[in-house]
Amino acid sequence: MTSGRRLEDLVREAAPKVLGALVRRYGHFDECEDAVQEALLAASVQWPRDGVPDSPSAWLTAVASRRLIDQVRGEAARRRREETVAARSPVVDTTDEPRPGDRDDTLTLLFLCCHPVLTPSTQIALTLRAVGGLTTEQIARAFLVPEQTMGARISRAKQRIRSAGAEFRPPPPEEWPERLRVVLHVLYLIFNEGYTASSGPSLERHELAAEAIRLTRALHRRLSEDGEVAGLLALMLLTDARRPARTGPDGGLVPLAEQDRDLWDRALITEGTGLVTNAMSRGPLGPYQLQAAIAAVHVDAKSAEDTDWRQIQVLYQILERIAPNPMVTLNRAIAVAMTDGPAAGLALLATLDEDGRLAGHHRLPAVRAHLLEMAGDRDAARDSYQLAARRTASLPEQRYLTARAARLT
Repeated sequence: MTSGRRLEDLVREAAPKVLGALVRRYGHFDECEDAVQEALLAASVQWPRDGVPDSPSAWLTAVASRRLIDQVRGEAARRRREETVAARSPVVDTTDEPRPGDRDDTLTLLFLCCHPVLTPSTQIALTLRAVGGLTTEQIARAFLVPEQTMGARISRAKQRIRSAGAEFRPPPPEEWPERLRVVLHVLYLIFNEGYTASSGPSLERHELAAEAIRLTRALHRRLSEDGEVAGLLALMLLTDARRPARTGPDGGLVPLAEQDRDLWDRALITEGTGLVTNAMSRGPLGPYQLQAAIAAVHVDAKSAEDTDWRQIQVLYQILERIAPNPMVTLNRAIAVAMTDGPAAGLALLATLDEDGRLAGHHRLPAVRAHLLEMAGDRDAARDSYQLAARRTASLPEQRYLTARAARLT
């Protein structure tokens, strides 16, 4: 009997291949995606009972094709398309081995789900649904919204893609760099939301982080020579390696400096370090490679005291030069404080006070509180911790920041 986890892995791995086969054969991304979701639900019911078929992808393709044709036949308003679809009997693959032209299905689907007509939030939702194989209920639960709300969001996303006339094909060469940048950014956002949830009772949503890693691995298999794809995967692995030590027995947040490093996943650290070292040796440098290099310096230290903050500061300076961003400056301020003293870090933070991109964000007062505490200004540090606690919607972060403020009373 195949375990529940193995069944879940099988259907998620098959989802983009099946959807790609249907969209290539029939067109109409939204109808094909709905049909694939029905096939995945059928598999989740039948496979535990009847066993996994010899060719899971072929089974899913056949079921999804039947669902699609039944749907077309049942809609009088689409009679013209019914004749087209019905005349093209579904060809069921009898093997899981990809045919020529099939190998870029996942990449093509990622490009389609990350179409520029969509907002980042809908790109994320559609990617998780169409490429990740998550149900609408699972995605809604991850983002703490009602299933009906998430369903409407995904439906609107598919309608916008159809209205834009998007086709199931890789973007033309002139659009490739920008579209790949969007794909990587969406995967980065999915991982970040999974690793540190922006709201809710839990610090993390592990299913999202795991899905981001899985999809980025799939992308890396297809674009193994791309340094930024390798950099993003390395960043995820090196960051996720610290996950076992990030929370205490009560689920409370444990900051990096206080984590038990014996709990870190050394296999992920080895893999991630190898990826980023290889990518940076080939050049050119990109933002994800630099972030991965910073993460590698952190996990290479045997203790918090052994951290090479000077190297981290230099890496942040390079990152800030090639990809300026207030969050980069915020993190560089921490490195500056560790190398040149808290006053220098606070001076750098002051340059962000008028940056509207950080307006209302809890990270700025949280970092300021930490540096003020380092400087010995307990009252100002307490006030900043309290402000940061009010600004975050994450309950574990609220509790952590409130506790830090209480220690300074």
